[in-house]
Amino acid sequence: MSSFFKSELFYHFLRSYSALSGFVIIAAFLALALVGPRFTPQNPYDLRSLDLEDAYKPPMWLSGGEAKFPLGTDEQGRDMLSGIVYGSRISLAMGLGTMLCSCLIGTLVGLGAGYCGGKTDAFLMRVVDVQLSFPAMMVALFIMTAFGRGFWKLLIALTLVGWVTYARTVRGATLAERNREYVDAARLIGLPSFWIVLRHVLPNVTTPLIVIATMHVGTVILTEATMSYLGVGVPVTQPSLGLLVKNGYDVLFSGLWWVSVFPGLFIMLLVFGVNLLGDFLRDELNPKLK
Repeated sequence: MSSFFKSELFYHFLRSYSALSGFVIIAAFLALALVGPRFTPQNPYDLRSLDLEDAYKPPMWLSGGEAKFPLGTDEQGRDMLSGIVYGSRISLAMGLGTMLCSCLIGTLVGLGAGYCGGKTDAFLMRVVDVQLSFPAMMVALFIMTAFGRGFWKLLIALTLVGWVTYARTVRGATLAERNREYVDAARLIGLPSFWIVLRHVLPNVTTPLIVIATMHVGTVILTEATMSYLGVGVPVTQPSLGLLVKNGYDVLFSGLWWVSVFPGLFIMLLVFGVNLLGDFLRDELNPKLK
C-alpha cells in the first residue's frame, strides 16, 4: 500500500482536478448510502411511515414546503431526500455488484480462451460473439420479463449481458502474454497451467480490467435506472433512483417537477463522478496515450 502512495499514478491523481472531483463525488455517494439512512426523516421502504396527506409537498424553500421534507414529497407522501438516499444504495449496490460479477466471469472466460487457444478459444469466443449480436438492453429486458422483478434477478440479468466485454479484453491481453519469456520459463520448470495463468498472466492483464470496470459501474447504474423506469427493474416497494424518476414523469409538466428532477440530478451526478475517475484511469493506465 505504501508503494501505491509513492507511485506515479497517485502523484498524477493528486494533481488531476477531474480525478479528484470524481473521487470526491463517489466518496460522497458511498458515505450517503452507508450512513445517510440514519439521518433521513423516514424509511421510504416502510409503507407504514408514509402519509398520503403529505403527498406532493414542494421543497422546503417553496411556498407550502416543510423543513422535514427538504426536497419535497411524491404522490405517496414519500420524502424525496429519504427516497434518494435509499435509492442511491440500490443503484450503487447494483453497479458495484454487477461489475464484480461480470469482471469475475469475463476474466475467467478470457483467461481460459486466451491461454488455451485452439478449439477452446474458438468455442468461447463464438459464445461471446452470439451474446454481442443482441442488444444488451433487449437481453436484459427478456430475462426480467421471463423471471420477474427483483434486485438479484436484475443483477443476474445485467451480469449476463456485461461479462462479454471483460472476456474479449482479457482474451486479447492473454494472447499477447502467453508467449512471453516469463510464461515459457514457468512452463519449463513444470508449473501447472492454472498456476501460470493466475500467478503470472493475470497480474499482467489487470490494467485494462481496471479501466473497463470503472466505466462499467456508470453504465450499469444508467441501465438499472432505465430498466426501473420501464417498470422491469427493482420492486416498487424498494424504489431506486430510476424508479423515482419514473414516478415523477407523469406529473413533470404539472408543476410538480421536483419528484423526478432531483433523482435525475443525483443519477447524473453519480455517473458523472464515475466517468471522471474512469477517464483519468484510462489516460494514466494506457501507455499509448502517454
